[in-house]
Amino acid sequence: MKKSYPMMAAALAGLILMPAPSAFAAPQTLEVVAPVKACGDLLSLDLTQVAGAGSAVATAAETTSDGIAVCNVEGTLAPAIAFQVILPLRTWTQRYLQVGCGGLCGSITLRSGASAGCPVLNDGGFVMAATDMGHEGNDPQWALDPIKRADFAYRAQHLTAQAAKALIAEFYGQAEKYAYFNGCSDGGREALMEAQRYPDDFDGIIAGAPAALFQVQNTLYHGWQARSNTAADGSVILTSGRLPLLYAAVMAACDGTDGLEDGLISQPAACAFDPASIQCPAGASDTSACLTAAEVDTVRKLYAGPQDQASGAYLTAGQPLPGSELEWQGVFVADNADQPLFSRIITDPVLKFIAYDKANPEFGVDDLQFTAASLDAARARHPLFDATNPDLSAFAAGGGKLILWHGLSDQHIAPANTVSYHKALIGQLGEKAVEGFERLYLLPGVGHCGGGRGPANVDMLSAVLDWVESGAAPDGLMTATTAKTSSFGQPDHPAAQARQGGPERMAIGPQPLPDMTRPVYPYPYVAAFSGSGEWTDGANWKKGAASEIVATRAWPGENLFTPYEPMVVNQ
Repeated sequence: MKKSYPMMAAALAGLILMPAPSAFAAPQTLEVVAPVKACGDLLSLDLTQVAGAGSAVATAAETTSDGIAVCNVEGTLAPAIAFQVILPLRTWTQRYLQVGCGGLCGSITLRSGASAGCPVLNDGGFVMAATDMGHEGNDPQWALDPIKRADFAYRAQHLTAQAAKALIAEFYGQAEKYAYFNGCSDGGREALMEAQRYPDDFDGIIAGAPAALFQVQNTLYHGWQARSNTAADGSVILTSGRLPLLYAAVMAACDGTDGLEDGLISQPAACAFDPASIQCPAGASDTSACLTAAEVDTVRKLYAGPQDQASGAYLTAGQPLPGSELEWQGVFVADNADQPLFSRIITDPVLKFIAYDKANPEFGVDDLQFTAASLDAARARHPLFDATNPDLSAFAAGGGKLILWHGLSDQHIAPANTVSYHKALIGQLGEKAVEGFERLYLLPGVGHCGGGRGPANVDMLSAVLDWVESGAAPDGLMTATTAKTSSFGQPDHPAAQARQGGPERMAIGPQPLPDMTRPVYPYPYVAAFSGSGEWTDGANWKKGAASEIVATRAWPGENLFTPYEPMVVNQ
């Protein structure tokens, strides 16, 4: 069960900024607890009480993770949920950390993001666990099975938490004192699903760039991005080599709107950029320094998103923001005109097998109609796959703490989705109540779950530990372009490393920005340069004024962010 702690004075004053991304008031110093059983003894642990017949530990062997001795456990929760848990042999500080996975999952990766330099993580203080969400590989036909749909939607993460806690109790002879969840992208959706459906599973949750609006995200959003950048002959209209030109024009128009020309746009809502400003003259023979009319039309569509032809209503909560253009490469912009678009690749299986009540293997991106009717068709599985319920009253009442974060240059998921959820929380629970358990951070220049040109290294894990264990609510968090990494997690495995590599991309864009540190503050506050010293030094920044950092808009899917009864699939 969750614990409740009184707010300390630091919760009102905020944290004092330090010139390093991992500088936080330390969480509680907890006694290191040693195992009371041998690693191999965990093979006999009965997991049928967690997930039914067929649930079992398959392997339990001593190994190392980043040089730290652990007991590595792998097993299955019925019917086919694979899980992995690593339990430190000599360094466990009574904390449990579960991590989410991205995309449609299908594999296990024990990797904690937004944890740069976290001492507890690096020192092996956590038991860590992860799951493949109930299916293996990329074949989407798992979604034809209602139980596997439930596993992916909500069941796998909850059961993994129950299994890991059972292993902890068996191995160490006691329960964990604190439990945490950290995920980004679909892992962020999984994080919110835990807070909404199982408020007692975790004391602290980090949800980065959450794919909370799964149904719209993987149909209308990416479907529109793919179709908007596809010509009648099937070729790609806007290719990667054109993005630096577009990005330079955006920065020339908007870099200074946040008060400093530093190569980052911290308040994209204030950017008024018209791609027609760099359109080539009619009949131009040299288009190397301008965009063609077709490219301008595509860029406008990518920024705007789909609109219902009859009513003119937008069909998404938001789209990519100004300043994110270089990150479009490899998602809805390809390196060459004959390459497939990633947005099409990820949308097609969802349209065929996952989003709708009736599977249709013949239906694809080219068949999708951008209408209010298509939005409504995605509502049937909204209570199953989406994690947009703003009623977190049970999570808050139990003392739970939630950190939301999103990169403003995110190319996969619109930051407006996360801002909309934050606003929905306030609308449902009230500003004062939300301030007691939730924070939202928006990171300038940072792409999807990291990367980008901005300072993407941040230690939100230490921040949530401190909030949960010491009652010190986070205020300013330091970000950096360089930082100590946190690598404790999955034992080295060549196949896992290969999965994380991703496709190679052609080199584009201007020179990287200089290394920097910079604070970020809870929404709606922005960091402001003091006016003296180096702007690359976070010590020379302070908390600025509240701002409409990301614009939100009216759209017929707004009510997807209101309370709803979650769909439960019975076994």
